[in-house]
Amino acid sequence: MIGRISGRLDWRGPDHVLIDVRGVGYIVHVNDRTLAGMPGLGEAVSLYTELLVREDLLQLFGFPTMLEKEWHKLLTTVQGVGAKAAMAILGTLGAEGAGRAITLGDARAVQAAPGVGPKLAQRIILELKAKAPGVMAAGVGLSATAEAEDLVIEAAPAPRRPAKLDEGAARRAASTADALSALLNLGYGQSDAAQAVATVAGNQPEAETAALIRAALKLLAPKA
Repeated sequence: MIGRISGRLDWRGPDHVLIDVRGVGYIVHVNDRTLAGMPGLGEAVSLYTELLVREDLLQLFGFPTMLEKEWHKLLTTVQGVGAKAAMAILGTLGAEGAGRAITLGDARAVQAAPGVGPKLAQRIILELKAKAPGVMAAGVGLSATAEAEDLVIEAAPAPRRPAKLDEGAARRAASTADALSALLNLGYGQSDAAQAVATVAGNQPEAETAALIRAALKLLAPKA
């Protein structure tokens, strides 16, 4: 199993890239968000990967964080959601947005992904809503971006370390996971806590952990 690719970015296509790893080129399929965050040609890049194996096909799919990779794996457990459909959902919503939409039962947001109709969006919500809080809670450990090592490649300048892909999304995922963990420690149920945090994170995307907790507690407070 190929879990991570680190090398030099040699070529960019509309939905995939070619990464040179010490003379061996790997074609890695990526979504629009990941492609937009890639460094320039000739620079160092690193992606977490998922290998799709079929009788007549081997395909690598790349992700900037383990969180996005985990969401991709979870999405493909839903009947009718293949690897490309899962990539389309993550390309449209991002890992954080996909988790929030599923937790809140927002089928319209999921349906915004190319190729995802209303029936499939509802099925995704139905099958994954109970699992979404667990992935959100693991966000701190999964939101770190893949770091490209400094490589020595003959006949080419040594690539510099690229900026982290989607740093803001990783920070937001960590804040969301921290806030959810705090609410769980206070005794709130996972489902209620996850929905409260997801609602606040959607309304205040740049909120830090403390602000997320305060706002979520207001939502969870008993109504007079």
